[in-house]
Amino acid sequence: MRSDTVLKGSTRASTRSACYSMGYTPEELDKPLIGIVNSFNEVVTGHRHLREIAEAVKVGVIAAGGTPMEFPSIAVGDCFAMGHIGMKYSLPSRELIADSCEAMALAHGFDGLVFIPNCDKIVPGMLMAAARLNIPSIFVSGGPMLAGRYKGRNIDIITVLEGAGRFEGGHITAEEFAGLEKHGCPTCGSCAGLFTANTMNCLTEVMGMALAGNGTIPAVFGERRMLAKRAGAAVMALVEKDVRPLDIMTIDAFKNAIAVDMAIGGSTNTVLHLPAIAHEAGIELPLSLFSEISDKTPYLTKLSPGGSHYLQDLNEAGGIPAVMKELTKRGVIDTAAATVDGTVADRLAAAAIERPDVIRSVAEPYRQKGGIAILHGNIAPDGAVVKESAVAEDMLFFAGPARVFDAEEDAIKALLAKEISDGEVVVIRYEGPKGGPGMQEMLNPTAVIAGMGLKVALITDGRFSGATRGACVGHISPEAAAGGPLGLLREGDIITVDIPGRRIDVRLSEEELARRKAAWVQPPPKVTKGYLVRYASAVTSANTGAILKSR
Repeated sequence: MRSDTVLKGSTRASTRSACYSMGYTPEELDKPLIGIVNSFNEVVTGHRHLREIAEAVKVGVIAAGGTPMEFPSIAVGDCFAMGHIGMKYSLPSRELIADSCEAMALAHGFDGLVFIPNCDKIVPGMLMAAARLNIPSIFVSGGPMLAGRYKGRNIDIITVLEGAGRFEGGHITAEEFAGLEKHGCPTCGSCAGLFTANTMNCLTEVMGMALAGNGTIPAVFGERRMLAKRAGAAVMALVEKDVRPLDIMTIDAFKNAIAVDMAIGGSTNTVLHLPAIAHEAGIELPLSLFSEISDKTPYLTKLSPGGSHYLQDLNEAGGIPAVMKELTKRGVIDTAAATVDGTVADRLAAAAIERPDVIRSVAEPYRQKGGIAILHGNIAPDGAVVKESAVAEDMLFFAGPARVFDAEEDAIKALLAKEISDGEVVVIRYEGPKGGPGMQEMLNPTAVIAGMGLKVALITDGRFSGATRGACVGHISPEAAAGGPLGLLREGDIITVDIPGRRIDVRLSEEELARRKAAWVQPPPKVTKGYLVRYASAVTSANTGAILKSR
């Protein structure tokens, strides 16, 4: 056992003595040591209940003959961080999470690991760590919250966010706005729609690193605690058989994840996170692979923000196994791929669609292509990303004059001052991985746009929340701060966003772009001290997953 290195022999007596001081018995120290990585805190609604999940995991570990040892991980809450300097730390925290898990796991010689994430960057950060460490591991998330109810309809956090735009636009009263605020998030858990957290928890299940149900069983259900106990027991089997993350996170597992991502219309942030996780596993996931899989994967579910269903509905409809089984009819799922408890084929044997209104058949999909589209053009030579499934049909092709902002805050001010008109293209630049730094999510401006009912497109080298809907194109690469064409745009330039044609262009000649490039001046950095300076110096472009060069 790996733990023998830190516990066995006369020279390790002090370690054993320290363990006895914490109440561990000699018998417990003779069993496999299982690190329980818990991202609990009292800041993030998706993490507020994770102590309960961790306790259930420990029950499973102990029942299966192991000794659990819990340690923490940070978790940035995007609801708190949104719209100010805090959002600059959201994506960069992914690297801190991976690094801290690596430090704790290797410093303490654990034989196995159970990762307990729930929200946005925490899930991919821990998956990156699992791939890097390659110690027998399993994931169990905290699960999604239930949808709220207000005035006879289901609502969620995006209803609240867009409520701000509706209120500012005079479409709802202050009383109605307050009602949305009070009822939008009724329970603990990751936000009820298919935003980044729930997308990543579903894809962790698809990749085989979590048990079936990990992505969809609601946080407040007893079944979630049962799942945690089973995960605790399952890690012991992984330790015994020496099944490691890189035995599971193969290229086929990543292809399965991309296919399901396209079928359910997941968050565009997966196009950042999956390549970063794959990088740690020694696998390359180019944007072209996302396009290739999207072209042959039908869009089967319409979950919020792209539709009116929620994760609780997907769970009731048969969950991720039902989606995967339906996708086998198109040949886009490798059923021989390994999971933490067998193969994909084992999981799909009893899977079935229980609610056809939630999961459509491949014969009658919402769209023949997947929910995420990769665009290229003279604005984005290295690619850009849009959540096509959350774009209205009449906005799939859009052309208009540019309104250019060099910071998210400036765009928000213009929107609230009603200085943006229908038919325009809002450009928010210098918000990429380097320029932000940290590649801020643009949920505030997109929610205001949707709430006000503006018919505009938004393009950025930043990124979007999974809760974003509309003609919003992000991850434009190369970013403006790296000299990308986005930094060359001027007020009034005509921009064309052609999602079906997979193009994003400005109507300028190559000669004019070259003249502007020659005159371009690197702007001063927005942050001059602390972690973000180090992050900006090492981070790569969005099209490579915003990984750090040192890796």
